Amino acid sequence: MALTLADLDPAATLRPILATHAATVAAWRRNEAGAWGALAAQAVLAARRALGRTLTEHERRAVWAAMWALLNEG
Repeated sequence: MALTLADLDPAATLRPILATHAATVAAWRRNEAGAWGALAAQAVLAARRALGRTLTEHERRAVWAAMWALLNEG
């Protein structure tokens, strides 16, 4: 049976991106062009790796929302 986004812990899947791409997170905080897109792409790639498949449009949007929420936590 294929995994779904409901099978993932968004924080556990996405939080490592914040540490690995700290410079991009800092650029996002400064509202630099391209920073959000880079982080959103990394989030989709992380979810894709975790699920072992490509994401649907709805799933991509949910992953973007989860990443946005993490970024706005602190």
